[in-house]
This record gives sequence, structure tokens and C-alpha cells, in this order.
Amino acid sequence: MPIDINELRDYKGGNPAKWRKYMEQRFKPAEWVDEVIAEDEKWRALVNEQNDLRKKVNQIQKEKITPKKKAKEDCTAEVAEMKAVQQEIKDLEAKLPEIAATRDKLLSRIGNLVDPEVPISDDEEKDNLVVLLHPTPPEGEGLLPASQGSLEYTLPATKPLTHDELLWRIGGYEPQRGQNVAGHRAYFLTNAGVLLNQAIINYGISFLGARGYNILQPPFFMNKDVMASIAQLDDFDEQLYKVSGKTDDPEGSTEKYLIATSEQPICAYHKDEWVEKSSLPLRYAGISTCFRKEAGSSGKDIRGIFRVHQFEKIEQFCLTNDDFEESQAEQKRMLKAAQEFYESLGFSYRVVCLVSNELNDAAVKKYDLEAWFPGQQAYRELVSCSNCTDYQARGVGARCGNKAGQKKDMSARASYCHMLNATLCATGRGICCLLETHQTEEGVVVPEVLRPYMGGKDFLPFVRGPPEATKGEKGKGKKK
Repeated sequence: MPIDINELRDYKGGNPAKWRKYMEQRFKPAEWVDEVIAEDEKWRALVNEQNDLRKKVNQIQKEKITPKKKAKEDCTAEVAEMKAVQQEIKDLEAKLPEIAATRDKLLSRIGNLVDPEVPISDDEEKDNLVVLLHPTPPEGEGLLPASQGSLEYTLPATKPLTHDELLWRIGGYEPQRGQNVAGHRAYFLTNAGVLLNQAIINYGISFLGARGYNILQPPFFMNKDVMASIAQLDDFDEQLYKVSGKTDDPEGSTEKYLIATSEQPICAYHKDEWVEKSSLPLRYAGISTCFRKEAGSSGKDIRGIFRVHQFEKIEQFCLTNDDFEESQAEQKRMLKAAQEFYESLGFSYRVVCLVSNELNDAAVKKYDLEAWFPGQQAYRELVSCSNCTDYQARGVGARCGNKAGQKKDMSARASYCHMLNATLCATGRGICCLLETHQTEEGVVVPEVLRPYMGGKDFLPFVRGPPEATKGEKGKGKKK
């Protein structure tokens, strides 16, 4: 899913210096831009050489062979000369795809542009830009925007229990039994846990449906070539599970990967299509189970269901016209929808604009909505909202109209849709924050908006005491 190669071509009006700056802002090597240009110049030189040879073939045909044929003279030597040049052309044609493939692989390392609002930094704890606090703290609204490290204000209230103990006490999950079946970070949701999970899904569907979203439940696995067109290569090893099995693919020619988010298959929903500009924006609510390896997260959030390998998620995914101002406005609208969703659940939260080093290659700007977890006494990410402009659309060939003065044909140089994605709710994390936010001494109050989706239940009482300490926790206790 690269940028347009013409952005790096001076002779096509491109500006390589601008893209070197973007790479520096992303804390990636600016010289990668020059490596692409060097390979592209090799490709272009061969194309020019090929064109010159074609002209030479035409010249031999016109100036040597045709006159001799008209004069009924022997032209064996001239035909041989022409065939030799034609062979040179074939040799070049064999080289061009290899050079183009090398160039395109280098091009895929170049990230998207960086939005002017994004803080240029590689220290998110210090420099993430806090743009909103809900509810407004006693210090007032004049605090914002401010860098995370410099911001001081009265934090929301704290509460005694964390989500893992609360979920256990309401009889909502069985972690040990889950681990016995599927290993680390596995769990069974039970009773109240299942009800909460399904209630959040159904409320999320209703919430986005009322805002004009089309509801999609996508395939839970994707062909490797399609996944590669929209996912960064390092995600394959870090996040994605490979699906094995040859039932419908005896030769193993089509590898598949489980999705980490419905963003991935929905991104390819309009693969190789020409989307009419009059139909934009298109807004989709993706409902799916998600699968993530969580490589690199060893030891983090090992209790409860905050960070797990399998979970359900409601995702916002939108397509707009190829206009930066339009997609910027759409990103703000998607973020606002997420804010309203969590306010309806009674959560406190902050919104931060992430530093440039935390952007993936596709995103030009990313907002995180971080909810306050009263039991953990910390803000934790619930929503990631990204504007990817046309970066992903190029990977899947989702075009949206023509350049001025061009007829509508798929071979014409076309503009591409802008694509945006934003979590509405990963249900596991939503449950975690809900439990900590609405806990009481006897159980957990169900937010009013969820009650119609839980058979009218308004309270989830504790049905058992705290969970037993694990062997590791007991060991730590003895050392003390």
C-alpha cells in the first residue's frame, strides 16, 4: 500500500524533499526516499532505452526493409538487423518487471504524509497532545491543548477493585478453564460476562445504525496477498495468526491469515472498484471477532480480559472523496461518535493526538480515546481513530473518479478514495472499564443504555468472593 510514485518524481511535479521530511518526522531513514528514486531512475532508463529501440525497429523497417522490398532486392541482412534489435527489446522487457518489483518494495517502506497537528516526537508519554478531557476538570477548559507530560489537573475519582476481580465476582468469566483449553490469555465468558459482551455488540450496532452506518460482518480470515496490500509487513509476524489446512487448497497456493480487526477486510470491500464520488462518503460498522498474537506484550495485562488473543470489536470504517479537508472533517466526526458512545456509558476519558513516531505507515494522524479506569487509576486506550488518506486505497485499487478532462476508463490515472478507521468498542476493554467505573460494594450497576440489550437487568450482583491468588502471586507473597 505505497504512496503514488509520482510524488517522488521531479519531472512529474513531485517533491522528494517533502517526503524526506515526512520520513524524518516519522523517525525513519530519509535516505529510503533516495533509494526509491535511484531504482525508479534505473527503471525509467530501461523504459527509455526500450522506446529508443522500438524507434530503431521502425526506422529499419521504414528506411531499409520497405524500400528494398519495393525494389524487389534482397533484404536478408536488414531483416536480421531488425530481429536483433527486437531481441534486445525482449531482453529489456524481461528485466523491467524485476526492477519495478524492487522499486515498489522500496516504495512500500515510505510512510504517508504527516498532518500538521501531529506532535513531532518519539516520546509519547511526554509529548502526546491532550486535546480533550471529559468531564472537564475543576481547573477548567483553558488547560488544552497541552502535551501529556506537562499537563497537571485533578484526575477523576478512583475505586477499589480492578476489572479482573470484578468480572470474577459477578460470575462473568473463567480464566483458568480457558487457559486449560487454549493457553495463555484464553478465557471462557460466562453468564453476566456473556450478557455484557453481547449487549455492547448490539448497542454498538444500534448506535452506529442510527447514524447512517451500513452494518457489515466480514470474513474472519483473508488471503495473504489481500492482507499484504493493506497491512504492514511487520504486522504479519507481530500480530497475525496464519491459517493452515489444505481442505480447499490442496497445493497450498493460497495462504490465509486471521484478521486482527474488521478494518482489514473492510478496507478491501471495494477492492479494484471505481466508487462514484456522488456515493461518498460511505460509512461502515464492522462487527467481528478479532485475533491477535500480542507479540511483544509478554507480562503486560496478564490478568483479566483487557489484552487477549481473541475478542469482539465494533469498528467504524469510512471512505471519502480524495480531498484532505473532507477526510480531516470525517476523522473528527468519527471521533465525536466514539466520544458520544462512551459518554452514554458513563465513562471518563481523554483524547490525545499521538506523536509522529507512533503513527503506522498509513496514518497521517491518529487520535486515541483513553478511558479512565478507576480501579487501575490510569487512562487506558479504548479507541484508535486514524485518517489514512489514499494510502490504503492505492493498495486495494479503490478509485473514486477521474482527473479533470479525462474520460472514465480504468486505465486512466485516477484519484483514490480516502479511507479512515476508528474503533467504536473492543468489547473486552469496554467491559473492563464498565466494571471499574460502575462498581459498588455489592456488584456492578448496568449503564442505562445497555439495559434493553440485557433483558432489563440493571444490576449485576457479586455471586462469589475474590479469586484465589495464582502460584506466581503466592510465591511473591512468601518472599515478602
